[in-house]
Amino acid sequence: MTTIQNNVTIDKSVQEVFTFLTDLNNHEQLMPENIYNWSSTTDEARFTIQNMAKLVLKVEERIVDQEIKLVPAEKAPFDVTLKWTLSAIAADATIATFTIDADLNMMMKMIASGPLQKLADFQVNKLKEILG
Repeated sequence: MTTIQNNVTIDKSVQEVFTFLTDLNNHEQLMPENIYNWSSTTDEARFTIQNMAKLVLKVEERIVDQEIKLVPAEKAPFDVTLKWTLSAIAADATIATFTIDADLNMMMKMIASGPLQKLADFQVNKLKEILG
């Protein structure tokens, strides 16, 4: 299993960050330009990654003010879990950690590791930009 992650400190309460992340409709704002054909509900998101694959992600687990875990709702090119973990460090400060766990063979690891790390970096930076 390949684990890719990044984290960011956000000047909002853990409840505010969780409320934003728990609704997959908000996740479109966290996506880079190479994501298109986006459609979502509170619990599911469908999109295409340019030159790669179509993905359908669903919320597998929500732990209030702590964690949101997303998994493929349909067959994906590889097994993957996306997880946001939240930790309150003050009443109005939260550390948000975005983790991608992907089951990649050696070839896929060489191809996908860079783009997956860019995605993790992009999403945490975008979350901070949106929520402040």
